[in-house]
Amino acid sequence: MTTSSDRGLADALADARDMPDGEARFAELERIAVQAYAVGDPRTALAARFALIEAYLHHGERWRLLEPVRRCLAAVDRTPGLLDPADAQTLRRHQRQAVEAFFGTPRIGLDQARSLLDDLAGRLGPDAEVVAELRCRLADHLGDEPTARREYDRSRYDHSGSARLTPRRDPEQSYDQSGSARLTPRRNREQSAAPDPVGGCPGCAPARRAELLAGWGEHGAALAELRPVLDGEVGCTDQPERALAVAMLPWLRTGEAERAGQAHVRAYRRHRRERAAFPQLAAHLRFCALGGHLDRGLDILAEQLPRLDHPYDDLSAMEFAAAGALLCGLAVEAGRGGRRIHRPGHGPRPASEVDVATLGADLFALATELAGSFDARNGTGHQSGRIASWLAERPLGAPVPLPADAPDDGWPDGSAEDPEPAEEEPAPLSLPMITAALDRRGDGYAVEPDGTVVGRWGEAMIQFRRLGQRGEILHARVVATRRLPVDRLAEAYAFCNAWNHDRLLPKAYVHDPGDGALVLAGDVTTDLEHGVAPAQLVVLLTSTVTTGVAYAEAVAALP
Repeated sequence: MTTSSDRGLADALADARDMPDGEARFAELERIAVQAYAVGDPRTALAARFALIEAYLHHGERWRLLEPVRRCLAAVDRTPGLLDPADAQTLRRHQRQAVEAFFGTPRIGLDQARSLLDDLAGRLGPDAEVVAELRCRLADHLGDEPTARREYDRSRYDHSGSARLTPRRDPEQSYDQSGSARLTPRRNREQSAAPDPVGGCPGCAPARRAELLAGWGEHGAALAELRPVLDGEVGCTDQPERALAVAMLPWLRTGEAERAGQAHVRAYRRHRRERAAFPQLAAHLRFCALGGHLDRGLDILAEQLPRLDHPYDDLSAMEFAAAGALLCGLAVEAGRGGRRIHRPGHGPRPASEVDVATLGADLFALATELAGSFDARNGTGHQSGRIASWLAERPLGAPVPLPADAPDDGWPDGSAEDPEPAEEEPAPLSLPMITAALDRRGDGYAVEPDGTVVGRWGEAMIQFRRLGQRGEILHARVVATRRLPVDRLAEAYAFCNAWNHDRLLPKAYVHDPGDGALVLAGDVTTDLEHGVAPAQLVVLLTSTVTTGVAYAEAVAALP
């Protein structure tokens, strides 16, 4: 974004961008914006507020987005032409993020969110998919399910309003327990249309839709929405673990407890440490409570309890507390109420060893307090009712043994006793085959606890993992080490589109993790259902590494 020729303001803005995250940086960026407006320099003021928005996102302060976004919109309306098309698109995306922040905290007023959403509809058009999705989520948050369903259906049609893009449950269409429709599925928007830069990560969209459907009790339809992600057809750096976390309870409720357990074990390996994954922890606790895995659930609660003092947002804190209260209540009923859990000190609260019964009461109080805050803001009782329904749930059946917390969720990896296949003899894909092929190439790599093989080749970080029910799909994810600022999103999409047009591999895409920088990644997926010979696997890995490095080098060469 072009700024003023006033070197004083320009230098101050450059210095502010280099300050550590925190209140001092926020205050300095706001000061520069105010001063720039005062001296008649709207471009520098706008650049400072863009930097402030990105700083809030990076620092996890999404609830503070609304005011700088509103001021940016007002400035652009007063002075058309301030932004080039790429920056205008970035501002629309920040406007969406500001509306989404409403769902996570009661500190943003309902009228403010509606006004910002109406403004976005006026700029993009009332039929824009992102507008329909946000209206759906807003109605669902308020407990207006009929409106939410209506907006959901609008968001699932193309702009002509005539073609439904994914299978939806209807009375004449049956689903199996995995969520698969017994009809030929239509192509997903993520596969058939270019991603909308304003609409957010297309790889995360199926998980958002599945959460809505599961909340309405449509568990088969929720699982159907997740299939493109779980089958490796949709790429995103948060997947497949986020989709697995969403799928756990629908699988559990449709009688596939073993599959739900595999999803839980695999997804929790990642979610246990990632700050941005805190909103997924409630699903893991609820799975343990409703699946009968109380001891594991209490272990997870004890491990994750310190994160409740620094939550991702108020909504995730409410859901974590409610899921923890449910787990503790069931543990008390099962005679485990005397178990003690360490709770670290925070603010005026001293560190202590609390029994499960007391901790459950504390978590119940926190969940109901936060739900009441949301409802007071919303003018409904929906969030309190939702939390009450969670707390009233009971286990869904006898617990099914969980897979060992070892690579690939219990799928066979091969063992030392298995004879190595001949060079040209096809054999089921296994972790030892992947590592042996990399050893033959002389590559350095590491094997993560979940069986993912990770290596660094030049500018590319590449992960190899096995997907599919039998681990028969070789999936490689290439991540370029260079990241681009979010204001270059349109350029990043153009780069990936050009790459996908000119190159076969890897399938390139852009992911916006919401921390102010874009991840440019790529996928290579090979179905090896009928096995793979060691020599063939070396060729496949070599091709992936070669094309992945070329992709990452092309990203590094961008201006």
